[in-house]
Amino acid sequence: MALSEYKNKIIGGIVGAIAFGLASFAVKHYFFKKPTFDKVLANAAIDLNKTCPIMIDNETRLDNAVAVSSHYLQYNYTLVNLSVEEIDTIQAHKIIDSTIINDVKTKPELHMYRDHQVTMAYSYKDKDGKYMMRLDVTPELYK
Repeated sequence: MALSEYKNKIIGGIVGAIAFGLASFAVKHYFFKKPTFDKVLANAAIDLNKTCPIMIDNETRLDNAVAVSSHYLQYNYTLVNLSVEEIDTIQAHKIIDSTIINDVKTKPELHMYRDHQVTMAYSYKDKDGKYMMRLDVTPELYK
């Protein structure tokens, strides 16, 4: 084999190795890159919605969840046996707010949302679909 032929093979091998490395990087970067948190949150809402509507207890039905942004997730509930005229929303807030905030602070399955400082909104409507109340659990409330 002539020296120029040998030199061409070495250069071809180097160019091939560089091309393979760049192709490998491109495939990993564009096809297998880690999803953004926006995507993670949207997928979590989609997965949860596959089980909805679901009764949480005798009074409360989770209708759906909506990922509004990368830092805002809203859960929509219906209180199936109550109408807005029958409930004192101020008293209801006193009863449920501390429980929800404590759950957000302590439940291990919510750590991902805490780590990304997501505001979790809990919106309630009555049995007739009328708005009742809402609680926004912001990072300041669960830190």
